[in-house]
Amino acid sequence: MNAVLKTMGLNKYFGKRKVVDDIHLEVYAGEIFGLLGPNGAGKTTLIKMILGLLRQSSGEIFINGINTLHDFEAAMAGIGGIVENPEMYSYLSGLANLKQYQRLREGITNERVTEVVRLVGLEKRVKEKVKRYSLGMKQRLGLAQAILHRPRVLILDEPTNGLDPAGIKELRDMLKALAHTEQVGVFVSSHLLAEMQLMCDRVGIISNGKLVDVRPVADTGESLEAVFLRLTEGGSGQIE
Repeated sequence: MNAVLKTMGLNKYFGKRKVVDDIHLEVYAGEIFGLLGPNGAGKTTLIKMILGLLRQSSGEIFINGINTLHDFEAAMAGIGGIVENPEMYSYLSGLANLKQYQRLREGITNERVTEVVRLVGLEKRVKEKVKRYSLGMKQRLGLAQAILHRPRVLILDEPTNGLDPAGIKELRDMLKALAHTEQVGVFVSSHLLAEMQLMCDRVGIISNGKLVDVRPVADTGESLEAVFLRLTEGGSGQIE
């Protein structure tokens, strides 16, 4: 299988405190990989390193086979992501926000803008100002922006935060379609175990900065909740 994201021996220290501990993982094209862990387990720190927002203390990150330490710009060209809430210009329309991003990236056609608007289901509302959007619509627009340049890897940190059940299902369906139709490797972090079981092809569990388990969701003989609680000592495996 084609690993579009790979980390080898990834570590991060803040002072003397080790918050990410020797992470080895792979995410493949066409799958949704879920990262599960208690609050403070190291999920967001790991994601920020993959996105280039934090520099690792040691270890390597490969995006589409490109080592971020050797050619950072080329590696980052193959990745899209949303950390926490997507940042948009609220006084502009959704379409104007996408056009702004289009101007920052070479090779994004008007046809691609139209295509991603359709993919995320914003055709009827994309010309309205973002300040009128619900949280779910802002998440759709953020997702559209993140995939506009056709990344092979999409990183989403707690994308369901603040969404109602209908919004969560819509996001799940969009991510499944994106992974399976555009062969994107989707890497999602969350603490919502039931949702991750419905959304993901594989999951990894992180506790105290360590990746303690990786398994296909379909092969989980016990519930994901039972696995999570067993491996994170009841969900309290925090690093604070």
